Amino acid sequence: MKIRYLERILKARVYDVADETPLDPAPRLSERTGNRVLLKREDLQPVFSFKLRGAFNKIFHLPPERRSAGVIAASAGNHAQGVALAGARLKIPTVIVMPKTTPAIKVEAVRSLGSEVVLHGNTYDEAHEQAQRLATERGLTFIPPYDDPEVIAGQGTVAMEILRQHPDPIHAVFVPVGGGGLIAGMAAYIKALRPEIRVIGVEPVDAACLYEALRTGERVVLPQVGIFADGVAVRQVGEEPFRLARELVDEVLLVDEDAICAAIQDIFEDTRAIAEPSGALAVAGLKQYVAREGRRGETLVAVDSGANMNFDRLRHVADRAQLGEGREILLGVTIPERPGSFRRFCHLIGTRHITEFNYRYHDPQKARVFAGVQLREGSGEKAQLIERIAAEGFEVVDLSGNELAKIHVRDMIGGHAERARHEHLYRFEFPERPGALLRFLNHMGERWNISLFHYRNHGAAYGRVLVGMQVPPEDRAAFQDFLDGLGYPYWDENDNPAYRLFLAPE
Repeated sequence: MKIRYLERILKARVYDVADETPLDPAPRLSERTGNRVLLKREDLQPVFSFKLRGAFNKIFHLPPERRSAGVIAASAGNHAQGVALAGARLKIPTVIVMPKTTPAIKVEAVRSLGSEVVLHGNTYDEAHEQAQRLATERGLTFIPPYDDPEVIAGQGTVAMEILRQHPDPIHAVFVPVGGGGLIAGMAAYIKALRPEIRVIGVEPVDAACLYEALRTGERVVLPQVGIFADGVAVRQVGEEPFRLARELVDEVLLVDEDAICAAIQDIFEDTRAIAEPSGALAVAGLKQYVAREGRRGETLVAVDSGANMNFDRLRHVADRAQLGEGREILLGVTIPERPGSFRRFCHLIGTRHITEFNYRYHDPQKARVFAGVQLREGSGEKAQLIERIAAEGFEVVDLSGNELAKIHVRDMIGGHAERARHEHLYRFEFPERPGALLRFLNHMGERWNISLFHYRNHGAAYGRVLVGMQVPPEDRAAFQDFLDGLGYPYWDENDNPAYRLFLAPE
C-alpha cells in the first residue's frame, strides 16, 4: 500500500499550479516549547491553502475527453478555489456548487478564477447533492475534496517537500484533519521513507471524525460538527483516507476553540501571517503534545494548511487567544453589596491586569461580578487566585471553559429579569443568511414570549444565538417538539452557572 502511494506521490502533477512552500523556523514558539518548531507554510500557496495540490493532480490525470467536458465540485472554501484555479490553468470549464451561507468573499474569489458558481442549499451536504445531480445532467466529472487516490497523492507532496527540505531527524509531523486526504497522503509518504517519524493528526474536539473512527474501528457519522474551524468541519472521514490512517497514523489529538485561537496568535507572532482556524490546528496539537509528553530538544513540524480567514473573525480570535494560552481567566464572583467590597476584590486581584469587569446593581445584599483577569502563562496563578478569592469569603466560579459565558454573557451583563417567569434558556446556531431569524420566529409563532435574545456576528457561516423563552410547565412537550422541528443545533443552558449567576430570574 505504502509503495503504491509513494509512486503516485512521486509522479503527482502539482507544480503547474502549486508552489513548493517553505519550511520556516518558528523561533518564539521554539523557545517557549523547548523544541525546534518548523512551520510548513501551505498558507503561502496561490489560493492560500494546500487544497490546489490534490485538485490539480486529480483533474490532470482524468482522460482527455472527460477533462475537456469540464469538472464540478462542492465546497464552501479552499477546495473550491483549488478546483477553480486548476480548471483555469488547464483551460477547462469548472462549476462550483456552494451553500448559500458561503461568505461573499469566498464566492467572489472562486468567480474571479473563471468558475461558474451555483449557490444551493444551506449546508455542504445539500450543495454536494446538487453537485452530483448537475454532474449527471451536464456530463461533468465530480472532483472529490479528499476521498480519492489522486487527490490523496497530490496532498502527499507536502510531505515529500518536508523530507527534502529537512533531511535531518524529525520527531513528529502534526497535520490538520478534516476529511483525511492530507494526512493520508503525508503519512503514506513519510512512513514509506522515514517510518520513525511520528505522524500525528489534529482535529477540533467538536469535529473529531477521524478520532472517533480510529477509536471505534469504523467510520462514523458525527451527529453535528463545530463551525469554528470550518475548513475541517467534516462529519465523516473519507473511506480511503481512513483505510490509510488505520495503518499509518500514530495518533489523533483533539483541541478546543480557545487552543486554536491561541495557535493563530502563535503563528502570527512568528510569521506576521494570520492562519485560518483549520490552518492553525497543527500548531495547537503540537503544543498539547509537548505539554503532555514533556518533550525537549526535538524537531517538530506543523503544517500551516491555510490562510483563508474572514477579517471579521479576528475580533473573536483575539478574545479567545488569551484564554487558550492560559493567560486569562474568566470569573463569576459574588461579593457583598456594601461599600468597600469592590476595593477588597481588587485588592485580591493585586497587580494583575483586569481585562474586563462587568457589574450592574441588582440585589441589596449581594453583587455579582463578571471579571477577566490576566495571568502569567504556566505560573499556576489560576488555582492560587481562585483559592485566595474563596478564602476571603467570596463565592467564585471559574467560567473560563464556559461557552455561554464566553460567547454571550460577557457582552450582556444587565441584571436578572424578575418578571420573566418560566424562562427557559437555549443556545442555537443559526445559518448566517437572510431570513434565518424570521424562520425561527415564524416556526415559534405566537405561542411563547421571548424574554432574552443575544446575537453577535463572528464572521462564520453560522451565527451563535442565545434565546430565553417563557414556557409554562403545561407547554413543555409542545416546546420540545418546536426545538426538534426547528432544524437548528441547540443546547439547553438552563443549568449553566453563568446564566444562574447573571441572567436567570430569581
